[in-house]
Amino acid sequence: MKIIVLAKQVPDTHNVGPEAMTPEGTVNRAALPTVFNPDDLNALEQAIRLKELNPGSSITMLTMGLPKAADVLREGIYRGADEGILLTDRALGGADTLATSYSLAQAIRKIGDYDVILCGRQAIDGDTAQVGPQVAEKLGLPQITYMEEILSCGEGRIVCRRHVDGGAETVEAPLPILLTVNGSAAPCRCRNVKRVMANKRREFTVWGAADIDADPMQIGKAGSPTNVKAVKNIVFKAKETRVLSASDEDICNLINELKESNTI
Repeated sequence: MKIIVLAKQVPDTHNVGPEAMTPEGTVNRAALPTVFNPDDLNALEQAIRLKELNPGSSITMLTMGLPKAADVLREGIYRGADEGILLTDRALGGADTLATSYSLAQAIRKIGDYDVILCGRQAIDGDTAQVGPQVAEKLGLPQITYMEEILSCGEGRIVCRRHVDGGAETVEAPLPILLTVNGSAAPCRCRNVKRVMANKRREFTVWGAADIDADPMQIGKAGSPTNVKAVKNIVFKAKETRVLSASDEDICNLINELKESNTI
């Protein structure tokens, strides 16, 4: 079984400051500390489990970003992936979800042979949850979103449990397929020491826009109808604080005050 995992190196949203945006309205990724997108780690774990259920399978990780995004590929190899492809090019910079999904779909077409594509439900820098479904649509694939666990996979079919409001549902679909994995799925396993030692100087395949036959008008800023106006780190502060005792009188007074203000 050929498995592809889409992963993203994202800015650490705990460290968003004035330098987070460029004057052009794009995220200043070069100036921010980065992390492995959390939901993509959940997707990687599901890919590794699928590989273990189907001996002889392989996992190829695909990421798009700056050259330093290769760190995400290396981290994936440490945990159980087999190969990594870095899609990087100045022409791809400033892409919104539409341009990003087009670029990733073109890269997947170049890879060619795949049965299952997995990615996180969403990235913490945009929180749109659009890229995975858009990639599936561009490739003409069925998709299962908010997936939490692969229950079985064989004979050209896959059965998954997905999260829905108020519970879960079991879905069966044909292969090939794209799965977006929820953050409530099993967390990714830790690095394997032997894999770290064997792959710490690993070189990866690097593709640019020309390598994936990308239309210049559908990538980067040119292919992005969405523009971010600003990113701000907002901290809510109470206007006043009050210390209450555990007495019945203080509690009753608080309840009455909240009722009078229509808070409750």
